[in-house]
Amino acid sequence: MNRSRFHGEIYGVGTTSGVRIVVGHWTRSPLGEFTDVMVQFADGRRLLLAPNEDVREFVTATYTFDSTEIVPVTFAAEPDEWRSVRAGDLTVRIRVAGPTVLGRALSLVPDAVSTAPWFCAISDPIARVILRGVRTRGSAGGGRREYYGARGQHRVTDASASWQGKDLGSLTPVTPPVTFGFGSTPAVPSVTSITTTIDS
Repeated sequence: MNRSRFHGEIYGVGTTSGVRIVVGHWTRSPLGEFTDVMVQFADGRRLLLAPNEDVREFVTATYTFDSTEIVPVTFAAEPDEWRSVRAGDLTVRIRVAGPTVLGRALSLVPDAVSTAPWFCAISDPIARVILRGVRTRGSAGGGRREYYGARGQHRVTDASASWQGKDLGSLTPVTPPVTFGFGSTPAVPSVTSITTTIDS
């Protein structure tokens, strides 16, 4: 068995145009530090914006998209807790606030426990009930198993985004859930500090 672990943050936001955006900012991974963006348009079309071929190959082996693009992807922290992401024709700004109730609870669990695959397995039924669409374990395709170990969570209170120069509207919940893989981000806009473990 080969085990890959990705440490970083996942940002999930919806917009009034119906476009839902999931940003993965990975600070430690087998592919180095990188940011990738998954976009699901109002008509259901799923797009991956990846910074290079290695990232595209790995992500598309794990998730499902209707199309992919290799584009420059940048991630930056700005004043007043804003995060700025540029990925080809997509521009996103996200404002992060204090921890959620779940985030406070997660802070009480040691990282070695909350990120362990066995803990993700036993927490999956609970996540399904309290966070609609969210899963903490599942099949990642090609015989892979994937585990999401959340280490913390913060609220997102504001966001702006544009695609090909067109404003996508204001912040809304991530509804309907995105369908890139076996689970979605939480419906309430948030950023989750996470360790993703993939066994293949």
